[in-house]
Amino acid sequence: MNNTTLHRYELDRSRPSFGESLRDLGLRVLAPAVALFAVILGIGLVIGGPLGGFQSETSINRAIQGTRTKTWDSITMVWSHIGNTEYVIGVCILVALLVWWRTKQWFYAAVPAIAIATQASVFVAATTLTGRDRPDVPHLDPAPPTSSYPSGHVGASTALYVTFAFMAQRIETPWLRRLVTTLCLIVPLLVAYARLYRGMHHLTDVLVGMANGLVCFWLAWFWLRRDAGPANAWEALKGSDTQSRSMAAAR
Repeated sequence: MNNTTLHRYELDRSRPSFGESLRDLGLRVLAPAVALFAVILGIGLVIGGPLGGFQSETSINRAIQGTRTKTWDSITMVWSHIGNTEYVIGVCILVALLVWWRTKQWFYAAVPAIAIATQASVFVAATTLTGRDRPDVPHLDPAPPTSSYPSGHVGASTALYVTFAFMAQRIETPWLRRLVTTLCLIVPLLVAYARLYRGMHHLTDVLVGMANGLVCFWLAWFWLRRDAGPANAWEALKGSDTQSRSMAAAR
């Protein structure tokens, strides 16, 4: 991953107009999201149709069921709740407000919200039309009204926390940046395992949910046109920032 991708909102800090924002949102997020929905729906219809529900996956859920203990039941309950709608929205709002306050860039602070909103739209449409039954094992969580395919918990946590991992690249302290990035990337994996462990999803539900979250994150990260400049632009920017801090310290 090159620095012009990671730091595109630092390399070009210009504020878009209302019209530019709507144009980019439509062309760079909404239109690709329709194509993403078509692909996810197609996979779901194949699983539920020609593959007959892919019943062989149930053996995976039953194998995981055999590892259940009271301790892991409690741990995975916490991991599973990380992907709940209310938690995802709450964390997203808090981080977006913090980022907006720190950067003064509303269009950058909006990236996590765009990621989870896009993911949710694709998920709700796909799960409604596929209607896949949940695994034939005891469920440790209340089943939401949506169907098993794809996993909304995994999709939402992936879209949100991968976005946070990219945003964390602005943290200047190396050890803290690495720590925050690692934790953010681990969260979706914990949610995915918890949803399998707790009998709420098949393996393909989780995998497609994660793919949905990743693509929606990517669309959100590039939702706005930016002029990132040449490949060495980031080095030039960091050099300029370092010089500014040195001059400020000298004063």
